[in-house]
Amino acid sequence: MSVAASYLYRNGRRVEAVPFEAASIPATDNEFIWIGLHKPSRDELLLLQGRFGLHELSIADALSSLQMPKLSVYDDQLFVIAKTAQLEGDHITYGETAIFVGKRYIITVRNGSERGHGELRGRLETSPQTLCHGTDYILHAILDFIIDGYLPIVRTIEDSVLEMERKMLDAFLDRNQIARIFKLRREVILFQRVLDAMLDLCGKLYHLDLPSLDKEAKPYFRDALQHMHRVETMVASLRDVITSVFEASNLIEQQRQGTITRQLAAWAAILAVPTAIAGIYGMNFDNMPELKTSYGYFVVLAVIAVMCIALFIRFKRARWI
Repeated sequence: MSVAASYLYRNGRRVEAVPFEAASIPATDNEFIWIGLHKPSRDELLLLQGRFGLHELSIADALSSLQMPKLSVYDDQLFVIAKTAQLEGDHITYGETAIFVGKRYIITVRNGSERGHGELRGRLETSPQTLCHGTDYILHAILDFIIDGYLPIVRTIEDSVLEMERKMLDAFLDRNQIARIFKLRREVILFQRVLDAMLDLCGKLYHLDLPSLDKEAKPYFRDALQHMHRVETMVASLRDVITSVFEASNLIEQQRQGTITRQLAAWAAILAVPTAIAGIYGMNFDNMPELKTSYGYFVVLAVIAVMCIALFIRFKRARWI
């Protein structure tokens, strides 16, 4: 059985556990039922469809693992799909949480997400005065819970990128590090697409007049929208940081290559002096009077030494060596 929890609430307080097979819409307005499912089967969802009047299209979407965040309205029922995310190494894996919302019931279906709602449920149950607002408040709490799960991903990737930035100043980035930067950049771009869809979802919940959502709940969804804006801003900044690290690495590498090139050019110019002089005296012409002088060899060596030292000092001042 994939039922994580199934409870009846009255006036914001948990009354009793409801067997999944007997779950149905409560009779009075001060009551609602909250059912949590994890990777349910099609038969389990079809059972709920008959008892709660769930739309067949929403059932199909809840069973799919390839859905993007979205909001659908079926008569007096809301159907929401939110995208969960978690970081595994340098790879972001995604899951879906489908949420059926009515005035007296809320059903959550988790696929691909190991972060259960038990902790969230327990926290909400400690505040009956807010839980008594009903299912729309729970919908906000679930969305806020999912959005909170994005923050560790951003911070972990940011720490990794900053660590690479620190190492970049001491040594060249090797092939594996460069490949990792590109992988992180690709993951962040895909993550940003999910965040854009989640931002659109939260915007609709705040701006539109929707069934099962009271006007008093609007401030809560505005808070979720602002929360999403902050996360999206952080991810956009992170993407810029990743790009800047790669660009800075290229600039530093080009600078180092330029320094090496100038050093090689300087040493080539210094070595050209003795090479040129040796080449002249290696031509073996008969009419070369200085070859007959007693101190010609020492004079030539002295000239070579003086010119090489002068060039060395010149290039040293120019910081080419």
